[in-house]
Amino acid sequence: MRTVLVTGPGGAGTTTVAAATARASARAGRRTLLVTRDHVPGGLGLPDDPGPVAVDDLLDHARTDSGAHFRAELLALQERAATVFDLLGAGRMDAEELTELPGSAELALLHTLHRAAAGDWSEAGYDTLVVAMPPLTDTIALLALPAQLRRYLRRLLPQERQAARALRPVLAQLAGVPMPAQWLYAAAARKDAELAEAEALIGDRSTTLRLVAEPGPAAEDALRAARTGFALHGLRTDLLVANRVLPRHSTDPWFAGLAAQQEKSLARWYEDRAPRTAAPGGEAAPSREALYEAPHLGHDPRGAEDLDLLGVPAPDDRPAGRADDPWWTERTAPDGPDGHEGFVWCLPLPGAVKSGLRLVRRGDEILLAVGPFRRSVRLESALRRCTVSGAALRDGVLRVRFTPDPSLWPRTP
Repeated sequence: MRTVLVTGPGGAGTTTVAAATARASARAGRRTLLVTRDHVPGGLGLPDDPGPVAVDDLLDHARTDSGAHFRAELLALQERAATVFDLLGAGRMDAEELTELPGSAELALLHTLHRAAAGDWSEAGYDTLVVAMPPLTDTIALLALPAQLRRYLRRLLPQERQAARALRPVLAQLAGVPMPAQWLYAAAARKDAELAEAEALIGDRSTTLRLVAEPGPAAEDALRAARTGFALHGLRTDLLVANRVLPRHSTDPWFAGLAAQQEKSLARWYEDRAPRTAAPGGEAAPSREALYEAPHLGHDPRGAEDLDLLGVPAPDDRPAGRADDPWWTERTAPDGPDGHEGFVWCLPLPGAVKSGLRLVRRGDEILLAVGPFRRSVRLESALRRCTVSGAALRDGVLRVRFTPDPSLWPRTP
């Protein structure tokens, strides 16, 4: 299934462009599911039912319901932990008295991605999934969340501890307190499986981000800041939609000034998205296919006809392949008396600065912090048997040098 996650700075028209993208996909003959968050703008002509509900012959729409998801999850937790709650004398809460907490909307959207990855709607045979995501920074954090939560579960409730469950009654008598019940490990395993499916969908080669921004200085700053986060998490964009682009020529000085400001931003966006390497025998030229200008209609889009007038292109069937991970490893010449070759671990981080970069080795993992973005990366086998001997950030690429640990590598004659 081709997946397109649509995001942009707040107020840029993300939901509108997501709906236009889904309609374009359906017009191209692909069975398409559009997912929006909670309440849908009324002017787009989309049903408000959680769905999926048919909008057109090849287009369905589903809406996340963060309140219902929060209540269902908490009530299920109460049922599974009934013994513990009874032991503590805790009172049960009814669905009517539960009010969703901050962050529940993001968790509901993550649950929707899990359902799509698990094939809960597979009977419809969707070819394309289009999701209207939160604003840029929130989207990066949300897409990184499955891997982070899985790491927390592995650290807090490792599966190997289940082997000692036969001793829990004895340990409970010795300690005088009840030991963790089996339901806790079962719940952790179930949640880990759900997160793994969402993580697989996010990291799939057919999943891309579609950015939406209204040309201007504020959008330029937001896109520039988000670019580092995309690179850190290996997220790839397929298109930047410049939304609400004004006509180029006008006799009104005020209107013409706004159009000129947009034109300057568009020129920089075309330059930023130009190929950086020259083709054999020629110079690299800006590729206008990576950026689309959606016209300003003079009013907020209302209904299917206005969405079609935006002309947003459908996602390509087979996006250009990408590596499973955004980094690569280079070998260096043998160093030291044992003659082991070293390694350089490389990660492109466009826009990163040394003052905002932090790197920590913890066991088999590298903990990276780039500005407001964080990621934990598990090292490959060869690098786990090495020590970190240095790091440098040059030309937008972080290079970490690894030296083989003689105690972990076999000696060579």
